[in-house]
Amino acid sequence: MPVRNPRTGRVDHLIRPPAPAEVTRMCAGLRTAQPAWSAAGIDHRAAMLRRWADAIEANAATIGDAETVDTGRSRVSHEVPYMVASSIRGWCDAAPAIIEGARLHGVSSTSSTVSYDTEFDPYALLGVMSPWNHPFLLATLDAVPALLAGCAVIVKPSEVTPRFVEPVTATIAEVPELAAVLQFVAGGPETGRAIVDEVDALCFTGGVPTGRAVAETCARRFIPAFLELGGKDAAVVTASADLQRAAAAVLKGAVHNAGQVCFATERVYVDRSVHDAFVEELTAQARRLELNHPDVERGHIGPFIHARQADIVDEHLADALARGAVLHCGGHSETLDGGRYMRATVLTGVDHDMKIMHEETFGPVVPVQAYDGVDEAIRLANDSAYGLSAAVIAGDEEEARAIGRRISAGAVSLMDTSLTITIMRDVEKTSYNASGLGGSRMGPNGMLRFLRRKALLTRSGPVPDMDSLREDAAPQQ
Repeated sequence: MPVRNPRTGRVDHLIRPPAPAEVTRMCAGLRTAQPAWSAAGIDHRAAMLRRWADAIEANAATIGDAETVDTGRSRVSHEVPYMVASSIRGWCDAAPAIIEGARLHGVSSTSSTVSYDTEFDPYALLGVMSPWNHPFLLATLDAVPALLAGCAVIVKPSEVTPRFVEPVTATIAEVPELAAVLQFVAGGPETGRAIVDEVDALCFTGGVPTGRAVAETCARRFIPAFLELGGKDAAVVTASADLQRAAAAVLKGAVHNAGQVCFATERVYVDRSVHDAFVEELTAQARRLELNHPDVERGHIGPFIHARQADIVDEHLADALARGAVLHCGGHSETLDGGRYMRATVLTGVDHDMKIMHEETFGPVVPVQAYDGVDEAIRLANDSAYGLSAAVIAGDEEEARAIGRRISAGAVSLMDTSLTITIMRDVEKTSYNASGLGGSRMGPNGMLRFLRRKALLTRSGPVPDMDSLREDAAPQQ
């Protein structure tokens, strides 16, 4: 299977996807090792994962170099291994208290001679399918808490960005106990389908159409599907906001990683009284941003990782301009030395009939629409098939909070944008509408969702006999 280099446009890497029978063998091996992994206890699992975190940091440069080629960006790619290692250690620290805090024990509220306590039974084998926009980070986001819960895990990253798999697999091999229950496999859709057929639960991060197909397949097998899907995040800017701060926050949320982030700011609603001044400030800031070309170590906006995504963004932009939108800076994608790039692009004169306001764009485009009154701003923000996250920037936190409470999204950043990444282990949030399914991947539920609850019920008094259950027996009060 050929793999394209996002900076050159050339195929410079090949992967050999495993045959379905090979996937079956991998999964069987993971299943064989999982009972011992689960029985070893949370302290042992945490110790093994901490060793993995150490190995990741020791090999961070190699992993970062591989992800740089995968994504066409350098700084973030070399930060990610340290982010993953930190996340692993954080989960290891938090996991024992999370599990203990979820245990229930007591006496039945309807029968004083029956007591109960709970045990947790992990899904034996979890499948993880992760996307191309943050290859290593998103491949581990679900896998790490699942491993701590006692699951074995098989991870299939996107076939668009598979180069990091080899150096990461080498770090796993340094911890043999972990290597027995964690497998990364490079492959395409056929490999993904083979994994779905083998696992007991599945995590998928990606687009809505594929997510829907995955959910339907899992439903037919009666296995849980935890889906984190697309977004079309709205940002509301009020008349009282500091416009320089608001423009900086919106621009960061919209164009970081060339807009290739699920919680990127993709719609901006600004009070009409400050709309023109905001657009002027936003455009001035956007024009100062430089493309990350030709030097991978310089600039602000890197290439499109997936060439098809550049086509989608161009299509959305063309549709908006054809329907009367006004271009203030930026424009259609450019091909530079084979890579596809797009400058920070600001649009006004947009409305919800345009694709750029209702379909996921996933590119560095900032469409700005004026509103009249807070009620209209909230109506526009909630007029979406998505509900991943959103943002409100106002004159003060109290004003922003009042608006944020009324927005239908799982996480609402106040006085900034894209704060979701800062709360991965801290706060649970639910993705609204088509943005997700299966409960929060954040906070304690990020681990507890991989544990089936088992209630152990104990009768301490005499067992009722059948005579007491006769139809003509006196009813119990």
